[in-house]
Amino acid sequence: MGKSNNPFLYLPTTRMFPLISLFLLFHVPASWAASDSAHNAFVQCLSSQIKQPAQISKIVYAQNNPSYSSVLRAYIRNARFNTTSTPKPVIIVTPTEESHVQGAVICAKKNGIHLRIRSGGHDYEGVSYVSQDPFVILDMFNLRSVVVDAKEETAWVQVGATLGEVYYNIWQNSKLHGFPAGVCSTVGVGGHLSGAGYGFMVRKYGLTTDNVLDAKIVDVNGKILDKTSMGEDLFWAIRGGGGASFGVILAFKIKLVPVPEKVTVFRAERSLEENATDIVYRWQQVAPTTDDNLFMRMLIQPVTSKVKKGEKTIRASIVALFLGKADDLITLLSKEFPELGLKKNDVMEMSWIEFVVWAGAGDGNVTSPKVLLDRHPDTAIFGKRKSDYVQKPISKAGLESIWKKMIELGKVGLVFNPYGGKMNQVQASALPFPHRAGNLFKIQYSISWQDAGIEAEKNFITQSRSLYSYMTPFVAKNPRSAYLNYRDLDIGINHHGKNSYAEGKVYGTMYFHENFDRLVKIKTKVDPDNFFRNEQSIPTLPHN
Repeated sequence: MGKSNNPFLYLPTTRMFPLISLFLLFHVPASWAASDSAHNAFVQCLSSQIKQPAQISKIVYAQNNPSYSSVLRAYIRNARFNTTSTPKPVIIVTPTEESHVQGAVICAKKNGIHLRIRSGGHDYEGVSYVSQDPFVILDMFNLRSVVVDAKEETAWVQVGATLGEVYYNIWQNSKLHGFPAGVCSTVGVGGHLSGAGYGFMVRKYGLTTDNVLDAKIVDVNGKILDKTSMGEDLFWAIRGGGGASFGVILAFKIKLVPVPEKVTVFRAERSLEENATDIVYRWQQVAPTTDDNLFMRMLIQPVTSKVKKGEKTIRASIVALFLGKADDLITLLSKEFPELGLKKNDVMEMSWIEFVVWAGAGDGNVTSPKVLLDRHPDTAIFGKRKSDYVQKPISKAGLESIWKKMIELGKVGLVFNPYGGKMNQVQASALPFPHRAGNLFKIQYSISWQDAGIEAEKNFITQSRSLYSYMTPFVAKNPRSAYLNYRDLDIGINHHGKNSYAEGKVYGTMYFHENFDRLVKIKTKVDPDNFFRNEQSIPTLPHN
């Protein structure tokens, strides 16, 4: 596991190349011969666009560059898309200045080259760095500044920063502020915020995108726009509609939120032999309706029973954050959730930044906040994620049938994330993300594995799809819904990014409900030729 935080770790050694030899430096394999001239022209164009052409050797990686593979792998988080058969970009551009982004967009459009934009996040389906067409990756990992204004309670965050870097910089400037974003510190800001990220403060402060005040984006013409110059519609669209459909987001201005000096956390685990079914059933009533300061995530996994040796059971784990003191939490849960039997010695008080470290560690250890700066490059496991929303509590009989199915399948787990609170107070049309009031909780279907190979992948993905199918009676209908940041290419039809409006309507309705058509109109206006596209991007309206 990589441990360096050096932002220049993956840059090649500094050398100056005369422009006349660019075609040699950026020569690509014979398999790309048909597009050779276009990609050489792209690099020539880019060198003319940036202020210091000598920088081209520091920010552009062709396939014959010794650092190409390490740059490509650095932010691949799903090993399914890190195989020899995975399509690779002809060139990777790693901008260090905003003008480099502008140049890449202008030159890719001019030369008819497909662009994929990667901000260093988890990207479950790899759409930011895989394409069936010859393509260039615009990799934003060097644009990672986080500028905090504690007095104004805001921060400007470039999209290549990680959530860990955001949290660390907030903590360095204020011990009484935080930001309501995801628990995993290596998630990239660009995808997380533009796809409507969330975290353990979602019931108190809403989504990440509910706390975005401004943004900077490079549009299809290479212009840098802010909230004012991009207009109300585009600013609405990139806060939950996925930024990569509309341009290249450079940075977000976020609103910091107050956190108490001490928060309270706990992790409680129960197996079926310890009344897990009763706990899960009751959790459905309590978690979405309790005090807004309390968030209780529940993880449900098939495991080997400690009581019945050799047999499988279900383990339900509640991981919780309470924005308050331990005594108040114990009093609250003894009244609302007595089945859990929580005692004072079951909970811990700590600072908000310590919670971030504790929750991200997974093992409950709290170490120095500096661990949040570790990007863990080039560390990927195999995985698949899917999502659903639940609007009516699942009965005990229903839960028991689900447990039986999970044990039968073997490995796929569920993560329940409760809504309510602030999520009930925001209109479904306020932002592209529509899953607000009426939803008790969101489900993530989660399966990860270590074994490479087609058979292993087929087995585990089949498990995920089987449980998803089995859950149909228990989840939201008309439409069945999904969460964009748990991107799932099982949804809808796609033809390698050449998505039509009709195809887009399938996944678009699940992700965005009635907001999809507004997103399509905005997309058609700002990017009529569908330059910014991927397998599940927002399509344009059909040309008359």
